[in-house]
Amino acid sequence: MNVREWALVAFTICAQMSVGAFVVLGVIHWFAARKAGPDEADRLADRALLAIGPTLVLGMAASLLHLGNPFNGYLAVANLGSSWLSREIVCGVLFAGAGAVFAFLQWSKRASARVRNATGLVAAAVGLALVFSMGQVYLLRTVPVWNTVATPLMFFVTTFLLGSLAIGAAFVANYRYLQRRDPGSLDVQAGLLRGSLRWIAIVSIVLLGVEFVVLPMRVAYLAAGAAPASQSAAMFVGQFGFLLVLRLVLVFAGAGILGVFVYQNASSAGRERVMGNLTYAAFMLVLIGELLGRFLFYATYVRVGV
Repeated sequence: MNVREWALVAFTICAQMSVGAFVVLGVIHWFAARKAGPDEADRLADRALLAIGPTLVLGMAASLLHLGNPFNGYLAVANLGSSWLSREIVCGVLFAGAGAVFAFLQWSKRASARVRNATGLVAAAVGLALVFSMGQVYLLRTVPVWNTVATPLMFFVTTFLLGSLAIGAAFVANYRYLQRRDPGSLDVQAGLLRGSLRWIAIVSIVLLGVEFVVLPMRVAYLAAGAAPASQSAAMFVGQFGFLLVLRLVLVFAGAGILGVFVYQNASSAGRERVMGNLTYAAFMLVLIGELLGRFLFYATYVRVGV
């Protein structure tokens, strides 16, 4: 793989993780506000917004390396009516803009809760449209390894798997920050943290199951086809077989094994430190596994014809 393809790995992973984190954060904030009130929900969630924007900007900056001349990047939106690539770019810019507006309103509290929630819903919808557009970009008849329903499906799995675990890690970091600042008033926050991580662990385990069903089916489908589909399947199990196994082991260890331990520790008070360390480890293992998976997505590219 060349620098341009590595740029796409960085862009797609960062953008999808940002969208998933934003959506998951919004859902958890909604439930936390109903359980403990809006002030405690803001105390849980507001600092987590700090990481989402820079992650998306990092991915979008990396995507410029994919262009032969980054200064001509504006030309990529010229075919908005017919090009999924143009729609992907526009959705990315709109998601970044709407997310920034929401973060400003949420942090400054300059608008009512209703206005902030409406802004967040718009940003989330645009973010999901961004992930959908990404999937459509790769449904090319000339590239059989990409031209299956597994491509958009796995993009959404990555979105919510990485997004959920990233928010879990952000909540742990926020809780530890609050411990240093105000250690005597964290009973409500500890309860919200434990409840959030339990559900994040459940979501991670479910999405892991989806990955472990879709991936073997995808490889088997490609292997049963004619060249170049069968060539891509052979690359998965041959040339890149070790990386494929390593990717599966890392994701299984992070989302599966550590996910179970996170759930168990989050079910009891007083286990916040162990629970937090497990959450950090789960996020890092799954992030590395998903990066390997996206590398394989591009490395097994075989095109029909010239």
